[in-house]
Amino acid sequence: MNRPSWTSIAIDRTRVEIKEFMRSREQMIFIFAFPVFLLVIFGSIFGGQDVGEGVSFSQYFLAGMIASGIMNTGFQSLALGLSADRDLDILKRLHGTPLPTTAFFAGKFVQVLFVSVVQLAALIALGVIAYDVDLPTTTNAWVTFTWVFLLGTAASVALGIGMSSALRNARAGSAILTPVTLFLQFISGVFIVFTQVPPFLQTVASIFPLKWLAQGMRSVFLPDAFETQEATGSWQHGATALVLAAWFVVGTVWAVRTFRWQRPEDK
Repeated sequence: MNRPSWTSIAIDRTRVEIKEFMRSREQMIFIFAFPVFLLVIFGSIFGGQDVGEGVSFSQYFLAGMIASGIMNTGFQSLALGLSADRDLDILKRLHGTPLPTTAFFAGKFVQVLFVSVVQLAALIALGVIAYDVDLPTTTNAWVTFTWVFLLGTAASVALGIGMSSALRNARAGSAILTPVTLFLQFISGVFIVFTQVPPFLQTVASIFPLKWLAQGMRSVFLPDAFETQEATGSWQHGATALVLAAWFVVGTVWAVRTFRWQRPEDK
């Protein structure tokens, strides 16, 4: 009997990952409902305000929430989920099967990709229906959306897998990652217009991928005239691609070198 190929194993693992996510009602509700809830709250309070060049806050905030949703799903939720699975010995049992580590990682990436697509569709639909957000009308804009989305997701997943092994356990991880994520959201142009962030915090934000992910999404959903309102006067597509790709490489190396199937005390 022939052994199953890596591709077939990865596809089967992806199916399992998606099924497990759909059966986890609490996780599914949080990932899908939380960004929608924030968009409703901020859109209702500040939606009518103009942030420059005829751009409403709702239009600006939608781009930021899309970026934040990608990072939250691929980084925070994935890191906490893997940490919880390690605490419950789920990863330990998986490690005892013929499942290749790379196929396991591939399943996680596709699952995050699937969840992010559904989440973004919900955010965009809400923005268009409730807050009159304008969608891009050019092919170039959607091409930019695609590569920013894929690079941002890849970097987030790699960093999420790496971070999962740095957490002592899921409970401690939540206490660590939640404030860190909120801090990055506030300084990266998600909740606040980026040029209103103090310059030294803009510099800090520029180190991390969320700032570049949010800026890339603004280049898609905001008019070309808004480019001059950015801190550098440019969308910086080249820098965005380089930074997100660099974080993907860093995250991948981190994940491969540190990923643990077992709890530290089991060794």
